[in-house]
Amino acid sequence: MSGTSALPAPRRFAWMLSPYALPLHALRILAKCALPLIIWFSLGRLVRWSLLLLAATVSHGSWYQARLVLVMFLFTLVVMTSLATTVGMLYVVREALLETRARRAGGEAKESLLGALNRTALVFAGIYTTWGFVRGDVRAFMNMDMLRAPTQLFDDAVKGENSGVMAGLVNLDPKVSLATMMVAYGVKWYFGRRHEAGNGRFSGVLATFGELAFAFYGINALAAAVGARSDWIGQRSAIAAWHDLMAGAQGSIPGWQQVSEWLGEVWPYVIDALAVPLAWLTVGILVYGAYAEDTQTTIRGTRLEQAAVHLERTHNWTRRALAKLSAGWTGRWIPLLNSLRLTARGGAPLFGLFALCYVGLHIGGDYLGRAGGYLLASDKQYFWLVTTEPVDYVKELVVTTVTMCLIAATFDLAATRSRLEGRGAVTAGTSEPDRPSPLS
Repeated sequence: MSGTSALPAPRRFAWMLSPYALPLHALRILAKCALPLIIWFSLGRLVRWSLLLLAATVSHGSWYQARLVLVMFLFTLVVMTSLATTVGMLYVVREALLETRARRAGGEAKESLLGALNRTALVFAGIYTTWGFVRGDVRAFMNMDMLRAPTQLFDDAVKGENSGVMAGLVNLDPKVSLATMMVAYGVKWYFGRRHEAGNGRFSGVLATFGELAFAFYGINALAAAVGARSDWIGQRSAIAAWHDLMAGAQGSIPGWQQVSEWLGEVWPYVIDALAVPLAWLTVGILVYGAYAEDTQTTIRGTRLEQAAVHLERTHNWTRRALAKLSAGWTGRWIPLLNSLRLTARGGAPLFGLFALCYVGLHIGGDYLGRAGGYLLASDKQYFWLVTTEPVDYVKELVVTTVTMCLIAATFDLAATRSRLEGRGAVTAGTSEPDRPSPLS
């Protein structure tokens, strides 16, 4: 990419590149792209709501296990809809970014929405499930199933019957779960190989569907296996010794219990305030074609790179064992570390302000939802069933659209500052050196 820039002279518009201009930059993007953002959010919300209603309706009746297989299929489509909606909302604002204009001036071709979705879907799905964003979809399904027949759960409980309300995702027979999981794994494996080879326009999307279906269909089989072995595992000498060691540490080491309790209280706030915003920022970097998929690119230029060189010289079995042991950690943290490294190019204040705005926005969204509930409160019985969905829609519309603009603005400032300072353009997994910009 050329080192030329579509930006105005920095002395006149230096405030545009300041990390403290992030809120204004996000509002500028929102003002330019409000209509397509609202359309994308509304369509995604409508499709998601329809799939949830269909899944909740299908989850009751004869041929129960066959119905639950279909419910899990529909739920996978619900999650795919959430992924596609997020990617679409980030995609439609890219033309309002300063970095995109600079790329266009440098001769970079415009990427289609399908190309962006196909490239980012697999890693996006991993982040979505690993960091628990899927829990919102699970709660939505349970609420939909409950509200579909509000009194059925209590009526069946009085009769001593199992209604199956809100249990459509967990009642699948373990044998059926195992069989469907194997089919989903075949889909995941086949299209995953095609995606790695760069074949097929939809290979990444289909591999993502297989990945999600494999995880969701396998939940019941895994739960049954864990339940069958939990007692056995809990009584093993090593596990018992570990619990005894922790109990002894609390009694013998001064302050151990207080520190562990304090960490237990603080850690969820650290995750919500830092890790979750960084995960969403990683999604934005994925969509805009500035993501390194592997650990090697993340550690490039650091002291860990030399350690990785030594690791590559070890025996193949050693490398495989380390890969298996570190798979959970790398899948959870490597994308975030890479995202943080790319964002750090824009300066530490940029990420700090992004996290602060993200947290403040979601706190404000909670107050907005509460205010809507108060304004539409009524003494009429069950009137809240009518008002809850519109209030939630407005709240989620405001929070989601502004969040997408905030993510786009953070990426834009980080990538633009990195390019103008001559550290290379932030592109799809590469960091080719640019010619020094005359504006830097």
